[in-house]
Amino acid sequence: MGAAYTGLFFAAFGAATLLPLQSEALLVGLIVSDRYWLWGLLAVATVGNVLGSLVNWWLGCRLERFQDRRWFPVSARHMETARKHYERYGHWSLLFSWLPIIGDPLTLVAGVMREPLGRFLLIVTLAKGARYGVLAMLTLGWIG
Repeated sequence: MGAAYTGLFFAAFGAATLLPLQSEALLVGLIVSDRYWLWGLLAVATVGNVLGSLVNWWLGCRLERFQDRRWFPVSARHMETARKHYERYGHWSLLFSWLPIIGDPLTLVAGVMREPLGRFLLIVTLAKGARYGVLAMLTLGWIG
């Protein structure tokens, strides 16, 4: 049983980084199997996903010093666009950190913009925990 929780943790962690991974299918499969404690699954998935986002935030905090390097993957124009969007919508944009494609870069930009760690963790935990909670409720037929 411990292997399922460990696998879910690493899937959720990896999915929150810039790696192209997904944790939702694994969570749904574990819920449907009815062999695991629901709240444990939700906690493990949320913690793993938030810690993966924390890696993005940390990388964002250290990213700018490499902007002048040739290998730097983001153009100055794209960085400026991301900054402007973050300045416009602020820390509340982190409520969308659970979304595919835009969520992971949002957490990276939050680091670049020096979002305070406590507020970052609070908003991202709420967003990602709510996503997994809604997914669990849909899986169990509690909504819909």
